[in-house]
Amino acid sequence: MLEEVQIGYSDSNIQRILLKQAWMEQLERDHPDEVKRYTGMVLGHQQTLKVQFETLMKRFNQTGGVHIFQRMLGCEWDDEDDTTDGYEMYGYDGEEFIALDLKTLTWVTAVPQAVPTKQRWDALRNWNEQKRYYLTKDCVDGLKKLLVYGKSSLQRNR
Repeated sequence: MLEEVQIGYSDSNIQRILLKQAWMEQLERDHPDEVKRYTGMVLGHQQTLKVQFETLMKRFNQTGGVHIFQRMLGCEWDDEDDTTDGYEMYGYDGEEFIALDLKTLTWVTAVPQAVPTKQRWDALRNWNEQKRYYLTKDCVDGLKKLLVYGKSSLQRNR
């Protein structure tokens, strides 16, 4: 999503990212390696999320049924003062589960079942620093590029 407009999504069945805006297709033509890298990142997370999902079902004493495990991450850039921010958070069955505090580089739990994850992830200081760099630098650089490509289309949607 960019400025509340869907620009693409990952389809795990066909192992591709499907672009939803014509200007995104132009970006892919101009920067094919970037779209490939992003596709690889997204698809690479599928296995990790599957293992995490199985762990959560155990922690919540669930053996079946339909459950939702959601990962949200993104970045923000203020073009007036050039400040940036980012976020990464997880939800389970529509409720908050755990979120990264970028200032302290620690994970904040929303439910008791998230405490083991917090303990494990808090100990991964370098990993959390990489996340902060991605969310406040790499992601913002990508955001700026997307805004250039989608500028006229996004301005029409306001």
